[in-house]
Amino acid sequence: MSHNSFGHLFRVTTFGESHGPALGCVVDGCPPGLALDADDIQGFLDRRRPGQSRFTTQRQEPDRVKILSGVFADGPDAPQLTTGTPIALMIENVDQRSKDYGDIKDKYRPGHADFTYEAKYGIRDYRGGGRSSARETAARVAAGGVARKVIPGVSVRGALVQVGPHRIDRSRWDWAQVDQNPFFCPDPEAAVLWADYLDGIRKAGSSVGAVIEVVAEGVPAGWGAPVYGKLDADLAAALMSINAVKGVEIGDGFAVAELTGEANADEMRQGNAGPRFLANHAGGILGGISSGQPVVARFAVKPTSSILTPRQTVDRSGAETDLLTKGRHDPCVGIRAVPVGEAMVACVLADHFLRHRGQTGR
Repeated sequence: MSHNSFGHLFRVTTFGESHGPALGCVVDGCPPGLALDADDIQGFLDRRRPGQSRFTTQRQEPDRVKILSGVFADGPDAPQLTTGTPIALMIENVDQRSKDYGDIKDKYRPGHADFTYEAKYGIRDYRGGGRSSARETAARVAAGGVARKVIPGVSVRGALVQVGPHRIDRSRWDWAQVDQNPFFCPDPEAAVLWADYLDGIRKAGSSVGAVIEVVAEGVPAGWGAPVYGKLDADLAAALMSINAVKGVEIGDGFAVAELTGEANADEMRQGNAGPRFLANHAGGILGGISSGQPVVARFAVKPTSSILTPRQTVDRSGAETDLLTKGRHDPCVGIRAVPVGEAMVACVLADHFLRHRGQTGR
């Protein structure tokens, strides 16, 4: 009942806290014989790593991953392959500043999980939020690197599509731009606007929310299961589990409420390789099962709760007080949530691929 694991056949258990000596994960269920070394994972962690621009927390963590188990190389020149046993991944914390949190150890930070963790467990790690910190997501990104090995031929890409009230112009969407700016933004003009906007937010000591879109292409028709094993339900649960996420959409999401049945239906015609869809309002999932269309999911991330503006709260004794949060924080935590969202989608797809193969044999 610890609830630190997710997945069925491709199962991930994460461990560690924001200011502990290390964090990481154990990936169980990865098939044997897949080439896997630390470099296959490191590139994804580098995209999430803090301190890479003025728009993210300045905590300096190299986030170097170590593979502790589950791989074997049969000789000095042989490739390192997965063995089918649990893969343990560890990432050391090297730049903790626990003293930044001494002033709030008896106070509940508004918007954080301080009060609810203490209400549940009777104890909490106030150093950066402990287990509730977004630092935990580094382990998820590492697991996502393994998941991508399980689903070759499937591309999982994410992008930031909204910062505060400012949305991208989808007519300018260019995937090549995502790694050309500090926002993972596919619209170069929006990226310029966001830079000025977030500079003002950062200098004011405040924060804003964001929306991230993840697109998985190459997912064949048939993944997922009806009723209680729906692919979209598992994607929604996985994305909702990310720190600070307050909403998830599949396909057009809440916008379908404004459509008519004629507009919403993804009509079909016969193509050279089977049915061809004329639209993708459903986000590549029908009845909980993938249709062969791109799988599209979006999630909304709330503003970072740690800001420099004094806020009203109470302490452990019940006394009313004010709180000003110190430390290093993201003015928009949604920026670094892009590779986290990609990782969670990859993990869910790997799990559903193995479940589909186990049930149907293909």
